[in-house]
Amino acid sequence: MNIYGVLMAGGTGTRFWPRSRRAMPKQVLNIFGENTMIQETHQRLAGLVKDANILIVTNGVQQEIISRQLTVLEENNYIIEPFGRNTAPCIGLAALHIAQDDPDGVMVVLPADHLITDVETFQSVIRVAADFAYRENALVTLGITPNEPATGYGYIQAGPGGIQVGAHRVHRVKTFAEKPNLDTATRFLQSGDFYWNSGMFIWKASTILREIGERLPELHEQLMSLKKHIGKPQYGEKLQEVYRDIEGVSIDVGVMQQAENVHVIPVDMGWNDVGSWETVYDISEKDRHGHAGQTGSLVNIGSRNCYVYSPEKVVALVGVKDLIVVDTGDALLICRQSEAQSVKDAVDYLTKKGNDRHL
Repeated sequence: MNIYGVLMAGGTGTRFWPRSRRAMPKQVLNIFGENTMIQETHQRLAGLVKDANILIVTNGVQQEIISRQLTVLEENNYIIEPFGRNTAPCIGLAALHIAQDDPDGVMVVLPADHLITDVETFQSVIRVAADFAYRENALVTLGITPNEPATGYGYIQAGPGGIQVGAHRVHRVKTFAEKPNLDTATRFLQSGDFYWNSGMFIWKASTILREIGERLPELHEQLMSLKKHIGKPQYGEKLQEVYRDIEGVSIDVGVMQQAENVHVIPVDMGWNDVGSWETVYDISEKDRHGHAGQTGSLVNIGSRNCYVYSPEKVVALVGVKDLIVVDTGDALLICRQSEAQSVKDAVDYLTKKGNDRHL
């Protein structure tokens, strides 16, 4: 059994504006510590997946940045999408490339910008998931054990019983649930059989291509039209042509919520999808006033619980609390932590105004 790491790295991270830009998105930023998010994602695969079997699905602009950060990878480690078309085309294209040489190769599909602090448990659960997916031709996902009734995540309900495999238990998925309101999320938590949807998937390349063929036949046909062109001079031109007609759809909606042989493995591994500046504040180390971030120097006058990123400036906080302040030199964000999810609305505004210089 060969394991392939597929890192989805084409997003723009609009909730992390103004640090995250089209040419410098969240996954290539050092949000925590010295390493960038994608460097951390790559490192946690060490000893589990050979570098030759790692595929980065991204776009041409971001490939240049990522290649400077992941210097051990080569040109053939990259799959370049001409346009973003959501996760089903992204995953299908990666599966097509893997299946060319190794149809039974097991894909470990990971977002490039998640935080996982318990790497040992991560590798343990991936090994169990890969073995199960290989033996059972199953679609496997990881369900994160919830510690609060979060409304920002989708949920997965595990079926009863399950199969114990090593240190982990594999359950058939009973249902998927979209992001709930607080009351529903509280009921999910109390039930004990709902888990956060991690957006991580494990399956054989041949299995996911077959499922795409059954659930998304038009996408499957479009992907198959590329098959004979892979590795040939006309591939790039054909890919552009096909992607112009591809309809964007997520793998969750297009496949996972419809397929039958779908399993979830509950796991607690210090996971966080780092979805907003508020989340960054929550999981950052704080000083005695509750402040976090990075500044040239912080002057605190009767303020508390703020996140400030302004590494080269003196920042004075006077009588404020619960703010996000991010200064990148050419742009400044100030918002309440409770409004951090709405940062993307500022990006939408700049986009409508044609202000590409700050995007």
